[in-house]
Amino acid sequence: MSNISTSNDWTSPAAIAIPSAGYFMLEQVRYGPTYPRTPADHGFTIIAKIKPGTEGDIRAYGKRMEDTPWQFHYVQWVLFNIGQEKFFMYHGIFDIDFDMYTEDAIQLFTATGVDTVFEKLEGFPADWKTNAPAFIKFVREHQCPSFLECGEYPYVSTAEIEKAPALNE
Repeated sequence: MSNISTSNDWTSPAAIAIPSAGYFMLEQVRYGPTYPRTPADHGFTIIAKIKPGTEGDIRAYGKRMEDTPWQFHYVQWVLFNIGQEKFFMYHGIFDIDFDMYTEDAIQLFTATGVDTVFEKLEGFPADWKTNAPAFIKFVREHQCPSFLECGEYPYVSTAEIEKAPALNE
């Protein structure tokens, strides 16, 4: 894998090491610092303690997700223990920046009447559908910035990947 420059060359895999702050240069956007677009595109990881007794609900929610159309490159949910407490990790990679992704998620959930699995996490705001800043504050407080991201097709959106077979023909 090549060490990435700032070019958006999608023809070969690329990786980028990210400083511990989660960004190369601090740039404040609506809801805090903006994180870099990486070869994997945009994404974030959240780790939070689950509410006691909700593990079954979280797993059932995951099962329902199988039949739900979503628009991101990749998402992974993990339940794990730290001592006697159960934690949830959400890791997602998507085509748009954090602020837009979060606003779109709130709008989609509100419009469809769907709840979010985050409601099963301790400290998640009950008024999240009408209080985007509280939703975003929770996510920011539980976000764990990555320090390495890799992409097989770096800097390519889902839509561009979907168009590629047609271009090859």
